[in-house]
Amino acid sequence: MPLSYLARIAQTPAPTFEEGERADLMASLWEDLGYQTARDEVGNVLTRVTPPGTEGKPALLLAAHLDTVFARGTNVTVREERGRLIGPGVGDNSASLAVVTALLRDLRGHEGRLRRPLWVAANVGEEGLGDLRGAKHLLARHRERLGAFIAVDGYLGVAVTRAVGVRRYRAIFLGPGGHSWGDQAPSALHALGVAIHDLYALPRPVSPRTTLNVGLASGGTSVNSIAGSADLLLDLRSLDPEALDELDTRAQGALHAAAREAGVSLRLERVGDRPGGDLHSQPLLDLAREAAREVHTDLRLASSSTDANAAAPHGLPAIALGVYRGGNAHREDEWVQASSLGPGLRFLRRMVDLYQRHPVA
Repeated sequence: MPLSYLARIAQTPAPTFEEGERADLMASLWEDLGYQTARDEVGNVLTRVTPPGTEGKPALLLAAHLDTVFARGTNVTVREERGRLIGPGVGDNSASLAVVTALLRDLRGHEGRLRRPLWVAANVGEEGLGDLRGAKHLLARHRERLGAFIAVDGYLGVAVTRAVGVRRYRAIFLGPGGHSWGDQAPSALHALGVAIHDLYALPRPVSPRTTLNVGLASGGTSVNSIAGSADLLLDLRSLDPEALDELDTRAQGALHAAAREAGVSLRLERVGDRPGGDLHSQPLLDLAREAAREVHTDLRLASSSTDANAAAPHGLPAIALGVYRGGNAHREDEWVQASSLGPGLRFLRRMVDLYQRHPVA
């Protein structure tokens, strides 16, 4: 069962941009099962199962991300309580990595039943400022050899069929600073406050859903110093690419206007651009619904930002599918229902089997 892999994976740290240790583990687990693995330029681990007779046919790519939101030094010990496994990142996305590893284990010796190549990746950079760099790299490099993409991520019974577009900015306000009594210099924190106020005042459509969030803000050095620098991280999202473009333009305008009003300079850096839009997921959704029925699981559709977003610019059929039940994602008390991993594995295995019979490309 996937349970045999889960604690080992979850207890191997993998902060975004520092996934190497867990990548080494996944490569070792897959190689111990008899699969050849390759590590690409950005750190993704990839194994390609191409039985005789399937060469040249479009492959199905399953990808489960390596990284977690937890910083280096976080205690990632997994404990068990009343049928639940609890620990930072035990679900998102360690459980998905455990399930795809169990899928490879069960496929060993039965590769001949595949009618299309199956590629499995443990990819970097899904969380936070990782900006989907692992999935983006896989798709940019291999699009012509792929027939469909499944991001293995999230809760069992949830299918992400609509990609929420995301833009992220780091805005740094810079001034001369100085003494709070002896100088009359402009304050970078003044600009920061004006910017946050004006950003939240921007009009945003309720439908299609479009959101704005200042997630981090800081600045200054002491209570009696005029702040010479201040910065914020801004997250913009929408289900509609045009609405996101409009909000993006207005937000940049508000940031520049705040800097001018306060008399400081602005350094603006785009630190995230997750494409949204049509995932062309309907053929995969039909298969997922059939697979869910066969394992007695209801399937609920969702809109989200996942590695599947990376497929949108390529016109590649894509979907994100969950394979475990749990809760408290992105918290140190995240939990996974241990008994859900078996059904999650059966669901994913059935999804792969159905794709072999009914490829979408």
